[in-house]
Amino acid sequence: MKNILSTAMTFLLYGILIFMVVIVAVSKISGGESTFMGYQLKTVLSGSMEPTFQTGSIIAVEPTEDGATYKKGDVVTFLKEEGVLVTHRILEVKGSGENTSYITKGDNNDGADLEPVLASNVVGKYVDFTVPYIGYVMDFANSKLGSLLLLVVPGVGLFVYGCYSIWREISKLDDKSKEESAKA
Repeated sequence: MKNILSTAMTFLLYGILIFMVVIVAVSKISGGESTFMGYQLKTVLSGSMEPTFQTGSIIAVEPTEDGATYKKGDVVTFLKEEGVLVTHRILEVKGSGENTSYITKGDNNDGADLEPVLASNVVGKYVDFTVPYIGYVMDFANSKLGSLLLLVVPGVGLFVYGCYSIWREISKLDDKSKEESAKA
């Protein structure tokens, strides 16, 4: 039973370490802009779209090739101002072609957004894939403290557990040699 528990603990610690290394590496390599199978993963930072998705969730967004192709009811991610992305639902489509703009609104907001969204500012469309709360972990992994903790803590845990396992095996060998000396 102890061997099974020991093996399970070792696999668990290695698994956590590998998982954390992957999260930190993906976050750092992509500059915080994670992608998976061609979809961009975005962290939800506000409650404007609740209950469609919760604050702290990760959502998948299909990058757009033509921002003028969306229709009423689509949930799109757009550049509101330099460096600020917003994901809201389209209430109304105005114009066509290069002159297309959208009136958008967060599902949890009382009124529509003040400024229409130009088709050229649309980054992509939400594809009905959400993972709750993982956004908090991804944002934390992007920070210096997060990178340090998510790599060091599992690594130290694995090191301490390895030292304990070695000490336990050495103790067993000492006990065996004491028993053999007592018999002789």
